[in-house]
Amino acid sequence: MSALAASWAPLSPAERAVAIEVLMHGPLSRGEIARRLDLSAGSLTRLTKPLIESGLLVEEAWPNSSRPARTGGQGRPSQPLDIVAESRYFAGFKITGDAVYGVVTTLKSEVVAQRTRPLGTHDPEEVADLLEAFVQDFSRDFPRLAGIGVGVGGHVRGRSTVVDSAFLDWDDVPFAELLERRTGLPVVVENDVVALTEAETWFGAGRGLDRFVVLTIGAGIGYGLVIGGTLVRGAEDGHGLGKRWIIDPNGPLTPDGERGSAVALLSIPSIRYQVQAALGREIDYPGILALAASGDPVTGRVIDEAARGLGILVAQIANFAMPQKILLAGEGVGLVDVAGETIRRTIAAHRHPLADPIDLETKVSDFNDWARGAAVLAIQVLVLGKTDG
Repeated sequence: MSALAASWAPLSPAERAVAIEVLMHGPLSRGEIARRLDLSAGSLTRLTKPLIESGLLVEEAWPNSSRPARTGGQGRPSQPLDIVAESRYFAGFKITGDAVYGVVTTLKSEVVAQRTRPLGTHDPEEVADLLEAFVQDFSRDFPRLAGIGVGVGGHVRGRSTVVDSAFLDWDDVPFAELLERRTGLPVVVENDVVALTEAETWFGAGRGLDRFVVLTIGAGIGYGLVIGGTLVRGAEDGHGLGKRWIIDPNGPLTPDGERGSAVALLSIPSIRYQVQAALGREIDYPGILALAASGDPVTGRVIDEAARGLGILVAQIANFAMPQKILLAGEGVGLVDVAGETIRRTIAAHRHPLADPIDLETKVSDFNDWARGAAVLAIQVLVLGKTDG
């Protein structure tokens, strides 16, 4: 482990609680931090001192528009505390079947660098060599790298071992150990949907929400449920839930997933399979969406069926999980631009007329966004001091 990563390890649970509160919700006044954590002013001063001395927290000037009113008509309001974003940097990687996408983020998960390299092999040792080269490259510009996160499609155990990944044909690969041995930095490995959900919970669309859902459509279907600000974990994580999530038992039958499943209806490979079988030629996903938008009947039928499937899926999630917000993300969300009205009508048809409206946010996520999610895992390891999720 690097000296920088180790420098935060001795913090007490109470000090960590202060750091996390400021990281996720700052800048915050001392009074607000004390209220949130039920601390006295003296206790808060004692807890923040080592954080300020280590360079992780800093006192900021209040913007004129947000300066709090004086209390009791005396004295000046205290300066807010904020995280020093550039005090630590983190590398995040998303590994696909044919490429590695890498980013560097600050402690606030702001992306400050990104690289992409082709993946010519799935051999774990050689993939670890490639990521080591990434880290060496990043370290030249960001010598204060404090940790590494890696996201993969598949099932991961203990945030360290890839139990099963169809995209990489990996089986019980201790990838965190392989990369730690090469870089000397702490490494966390996790399912890519879990990583993206954690990133959105801490720093994105789900920040501050009690109940939040991430639904991804792309090469597959991903689902993340957050309750009480914590991701709900299960044994099926990374095992392809969407393949057995049946939306229409009379729906399309594709090579991957059960008939009428979320994967068969919504994943990019399945949509391409259906369209290419009908057209008799190769066509990519953007081309399919463009044809459907232009009124082509063949692609229009497939996209319309996918849109209805997505509407049903969103309505089911809202009916049973009752989230405050659903974030629809991934490379496949262009479907909403082309068939948004069908999606909205279908959602309404499967919801009670008196139900609260669904706060549905869409985000076109490229692979660098997935890599950023992995970097957030490394941030969590540093501030929480654990890797077991």
